[in-house]
Amino acid sequence: MANEKSKVKRVPKRGRYDKETIHGILDNNRICHVAFIHQGVPFSIPTIYARDENKIYLHGASVSRMLVELDKGIDMCLSVASVEALVLARSAFHHSMNYHSAVVFGKGKSIEDEKEKLHALKVITEKLVPGRWEDARQPNPIEMKATKVIAIEIEDASAKIRNEGVGDEKEDYDLDVWAGLVPINNDLQAPISDDKLKEGIEIPDYIKKLVEK
Repeated sequence: MANEKSKVKRVPKRGRYDKETIHGILDNNRICHVAFIHQGVPFSIPTIYARDENKIYLHGASVSRMLVELDKGIDMCLSVASVEALVLARSAFHHSMNYHSAVVFGKGKSIEDEKEKLHALKVITEKLVPGRWEDARQPNPIEMKATKVIAIEIEDASAKIRNEGVGDEKEDYDLDVWAGLVPINNDLQAPISDDKLKEGIEIPDYIKKLVEK
């Protein structure tokens, strides 16, 4: 999926270019950062996203500066990353992190077809919480009009992964300094019911299942 633009240049052995790896990293994250130029000024905006085949869906207010700009077909890129561990070396210079990251290049286009737009919103909702779309009230015409959905075809992409231990200088192994990994978990916690929830409504099984993973 890569060309010279997305090729990993720093520690190239950590680069991955196959769809399975890139799609997996995209699917395992919830927030992406979208980078673009508007009136000569660079922006990087965090936002929810979802992948569907070789497309990435973004959504927001119909007047969103980011979405309006992307609809013009400008060059853009988005990135995602997850951190699995702090890597604490004996020297400050060799401290690092273990991570999975991906960078995607493409161009955006607004989805105008109502059926396709509703499908995209379902994909985004189901990515956050599988089973939620059929349980929640779906968008009404006013909400649909107030929402813009952008589809980005993945034209070029790469992943970069660090999943290894400490790398110190040979002479530093004799130092009296602790070194190792500090694992990081990003687990979902127990649900907290809304204080205006109608009496008798229990937490749905699909949410319990999500939290128990």
